[in-house]
Amino acid sequence: MTAPSDTERLPAGTTTPRERFSADWLSRREWLDGHSRSHALTGLAADWLAARHGAHGRPYGIVDLGCGSGSNLRFLAPRLPGPQRWRLVDHDPALLALARRHGATQRDATGARLAIEACCRDLSPVDAGLLEGADLVVASALFDLVSRAWAESLVAACAARHQALLVTLSVDGDWAFLDAAGSRLEDVEDIAVRALFQAHQRRDKGLGPALGGEAPTVLAAAMAAAGYRVARAATPWHLAAGEDALRPLAEQLLQGWHDAALAQAPEEQTFLQRWHSRRLAGLVTGELGLTVGHCDLLARPPLSAVGA
Repeated sequence: MTAPSDTERLPAGTTTPRERFSADWLSRREWLDGHSRSHALTGLAADWLAARHGAHGRPYGIVDLGCGSGSNLRFLAPRLPGPQRWRLVDHDPALLALARRHGATQRDATGARLAIEACCRDLSPVDAGLLEGADLVVASALFDLVSRAWAESLVAACAARHQALLVTLSVDGDWAFLDAAGSRLEDVEDIAVRALFQAHQRRDKGLGPALGGEAPTVLAAAMAAAGYRVARAATPWHLAAGEDALRPLAEQLLQGWHDAALAQAPEEQTFLQRWHSRRLAGLVTGELGLTVGHCDLLARPPLSAVGA
């Protein structure tokens, strides 16, 4: 996840892969997330749940890891069959309460209310309390923050329970500026800053060295090795030049890139401030837009698994 400038850092050693993101940041990105993510993979997940329902004859269990303010639930619930039973998991009690409050107004594809359980805890360990009873495990903008070891432990736990996994909006490490025509625009300074940002992404977020932009590839390989059928879709953000409604988000992204690069290389403060000022001016005048690479992934259990 590309962190905003007002990200509140957690104490060293905290065993959660999710830093504290403000409700304002999550609200600003929600429309763009919904516009960017793969509706095709959501449809495949809905089809898989519908097929599994015949085997189990009970409500669909869905676990949302690192649910934040509940944007994943708000997008998925009306697009998935019902009845649905959600477990919302996050370490931040304020965001969790907000997610549960929003979830109370949501309906599934049949118009029925959702059953919602709020679980305030870290995502480690990956134990029965985290995943038990789930048919589908979902997460949005999470996996760049976790380690390879944690991702592999989640895959093993899902495989043992024949659970599907729908992971959306995992950053792939790429971002760039766009010109007024929507073409990619970058120079040597952008490339240097992006390299610093990518290095910062791989810092320990509480569960070992974070995957950063490698997350989609690592997760897809682990699920495939476990026998899952894996489908991927590129889901980049595009913030067009001169799009006033998205400018606050673009400016927040730019500030986040600057702050991450500065934390990685504090000796480059003068260079980074000059770069930030130059690119901010382009956003303000409407000459520049942004693109941020993301990937969605759906992994379904092997055909031999019960109900798969």
